[in-house]
Amino acid sequence: MKNKYTDLIEQTFDFPQDEFRVEGNALYFNGIPLMDVIKQYGTPLKITYLPRITEQIQKAKRWFNVAMAKADYEGVYHYSYCTKSSHFSFVLEEVLKNGVHLETSSAFDINIVHELFKKGLLDKERYIICNGFKRPQYRDNIVDLINSGFSNAIPILDHMEELQTYKARIKTRAKLGIRIASEEEPRFDFYTSRLGIRYNDIVSFYENEIKGNARFELAMLHFFINTGIQDTAYYWNELHKSVNVYCELKKKCPELTMLNIGGGFPIKRTLSFDYDFEYMAEEIIHQIKKICNQNKLPEPDIFTEFGSHTVGMAGAVLFSVIGQKRQNDREAWNMIDSSFMTTLPDTWASNQKYILLSVNNWDKEYERVFLGGLTCDSMDYYNAEAHSNAVFLPGINKIDKDEPLYIGFFHTGAYQESIGGYGGIQHCLIPAPKHIIIDRDEEGEYTTRLFAKEQTHIPMLKILGY
Repeated sequence: MKNKYTDLIEQTFDFPQDEFRVEGNALYFNGIPLMDVIKQYGTPLKITYLPRITEQIQKAKRWFNVAMAKADYEGVYHYSYCTKSSHFSFVLEEVLKNGVHLETSSAFDINIVHELFKKGLLDKERYIICNGFKRPQYRDNIVDLINSGFSNAIPILDHMEELQTYKARIKTRAKLGIRIASEEEPRFDFYTSRLGIRYNDIVSFYENEIKGNARFELAMLHFFINTGIQDTAYYWNELHKSVNVYCELKKKCPELTMLNIGGGFPIKRTLSFDYDFEYMAEEIIHQIKKICNQNKLPEPDIFTEFGSHTVGMAGAVLFSVIGQKRQNDREAWNMIDSSFMTTLPDTWASNQKYILLSVNNWDKEYERVFLGGLTCDSMDYYNAEAHSNAVFLPGINKIDKDEPLYIGFFHTGAYQESIGGYGGIQHCLIPAPKHIIIDRDEEGEYTTRLFAKEQTHIPMLKILGY
C-alpha cells in the first residue's frame, strides 16, 4: 500500500519539478537543502532566493523578444518592475542588475528611486513609470524627479486634473502617459476600474489639454486588467479596445510611441500549474500588430509591469508544527509556530493558496490535517490546497519526536510583508519571523545571510507608546 507522503506527492503531481526535489526524505528548494537552513536559522523563517528574480525577468524578456521576432514586429519590448510587489532593497538591487525599468505607485517610491540613483544602481535615462491616483506629495515628488534630470520619468495621468500640477511646476520638456479606465469582468461589483480616464474622454482630453504644448509629449498609453493576462474572451476584448484607442490617439498624436499593457503574468501557486507563457506573449504581439496594420500605423514599443511574476517565486516561509490538537473524531489541528494572518496575510484576506509541502519526513504515512496559527482569531487557519479541498502532511504520530515536522509555503515573495505591516504591530503581537537572503557565489554555491532577526517586544512596545 502506497500511503507515504512521498507516494501522495508523486501520484498527484509530476514530481520532482524545476525548483523542488527530495533527497534523504527532505525537501530541496532551488537546490537549497532546507533542513540545513532550518538547522542554522530555526523557524519561523522567511526566505528570499535572489537568483529566481533574475530568472523570471530573463524568461519574460525572452518570451516577448522571441514573439516580436516571429511576428516581424517593429517595436521594442521593455520590462519594468512593479515596486509595490516588494520594496526591499535587496529585491530592487537584483531587479536592476537586469537593466529593467521601474513602475511606482506612491510618493515614497520616488524617494527609493533617488536612493537607488545615489548608490549608482539607476541612471537618469531609466524609465520610471509613475502610476496611481496621486496625492499632492506624490505629484510634487514626480515633479522634482523630472526637474532633477530623470528624462524618462513618465507620470501616467490617472485623472484629468492631475495634469495641472505638471503644467504649473515642471520646468523642462517632459513625457506624459494616460491610463485607460478598463472595464472589469462581470463578476466584479462595479463595471469600470476606479483608475484611469474613460475611453471616450481620452482623445478629446489630449486635444484640449496636451496637444500644442511645447513642454509636454504624450508618449505612452497605459492599461491594466485586475484579473491579469489570461486567455479569455474578456482579456482579448479589453486588449483590442485599448489598442484601438492607441491607434485613434496615434493618428492625432504622432509622438505617441509606447503602449503599456500592465502586469498580470501569473506565477505557480500549485504543483499542477499549467500556463503557456510563450503562446500568450506571441498572441499579444500578434493582436497588437494586426490592429496597427489595419490602421496603417507603426507598431508601438511594448511595456509590461510585472510584479508578482518578478519576485513571487523567489519567496518561501518555513514553519515548525509545534503540536497537534484533535478537536473531534474528524479534525486534527497542526499548530504552527507563527500566524497565517500576520505572516501570510493573503491566505486570510483573499483566500490565496500557495504551494505547501512538508520539508522533512517524506517517508512517513500521511494524514489529513488543518493548519492553525497562533493568534486567537478563528480565521487564522489554512485548510485547503489550490488543487484540493484538503491539506495532507506526514502524520504527527508517525514521526520521530526528536525532530519536529517542518512545513514550507512556497512562492510567497510578493506583497506579504507590505500587507502584513512589516516591522510594525502584528495581530496578537505575534512577532515577524527571521528573514534570510539566499544567493549564489561565482562557483554556484549557495550563500545565506540574515536580513532581519525575529521581531522583539522592544520596537513593538515603542510603537505602542510604552
